[in-house]
Amino acid sequence: MKLDRITVDPAKMNGQPCIRDLRITVRRVLEALAVYPNREDLRREYPELEDEDIRQALELAAANPLSEGN
Repeated sequence: MKLDRITVDPAKMNGQPCIRDLRITVRRVLEALAVYPNREDLRREYPELEDEDIRQALELAAANPLSEGN
């Protein structure tokens, strides 16, 4: 699994996985996908996101099972 656009820095965003050292967490990308299923709407809201950023966020989410109780 190549996730070279996902970064983790304990000093940023409480150490949550982020996109390319931006202050956009993987979790936020996933939430935005739920709100903006149309990629063009998503790009208008988050113009800094690239298709590969979104793909890797989805790949990371798919690789990490949901914790029980959430």
